[in-house]
Amino acid sequence: MTADRPLGTARTLATAGRVLLQLRHDPRTIALLLVVPVLMITLLRYVFDGSPRTFDSVGASLLGIFPLITMFLVTSIATLRERTSGTLERLLAMPLGKGDLIAGYALAFGAVAVAQSLLATAVSVWLLGLDVVGSPWLLLLVALLDALLGTALGLFVSAFAASEFQAVQFMPAVIFPQLLLCGLFVARDRMQPVLEALSNVLPMSYAVDGMNEVLRHADVTGDFVRDVVVVAGSALLVLFLGAATLRRRTA
Repeated sequence: MTADRPLGTARTLATAGRVLLQLRHDPRTIALLLVVPVLMITLLRYVFDGSPRTFDSVGASLLGIFPLITMFLVTSIATLRERTSGTLERLLAMPLGKGDLIAGYALAFGAVAVAQSLLATAVSVWLLGLDVVGSPWLLLLVALLDALLGTALGLFVSAFAASEFQAVQFMPAVIFPQLLLCGLFVARDRMQPVLEALSNVLPMSYAVDGMNEVLRHADVTGDFVRDVVVVAGSALLVLFLGAATLRRRTA
């Protein structure tokens, strides 16, 4: 394998283009990424048809959770396929650095995340009547960052799975604890103290908090800025960890 090279724009864009081309030929994955979150939000809206205020609070939170979960699943499985098929080995034997590879994957799935977040947010606010005090664009920002975090987590855990089934098995370990502790089901300050402390270090908690800040406040608050910074910082940290795992499988 060649020595690591500085990040190159052309190599990164070429990697992103290749990943997007593969996604374009996989309609089931596109449906999972773009259609399923909208259908789930729509279903939730009519589950709470007699209680629109409940939909407002739960729907805003799920706008942050659905992109994270779907991007985690798709990214972990897609990256694992390339690891196990030897594609990553061949790519890293070329003049392509680990940074180019990770940045290319993040850029490709990030572009899909933009489309996913735009569609889910637009349907929720303008078609389903999700009532938010703040700007819908702030909802979109948090949803996008959550999708990027899911992408980063998927890239990372793919290094530790030997099959697609094992990649899916990481979901209970990586996603479910965050889902239970993020404040969706019960306020975090009402949890047992140890669980509350644990929730304070999980990024999904800040994703939900950020959505709730937009739901309740017309202006950008200090807590919203903190939430956005934590989610973005977590995504970047996990991307760096994902880059570090490439050597172990492709050396």
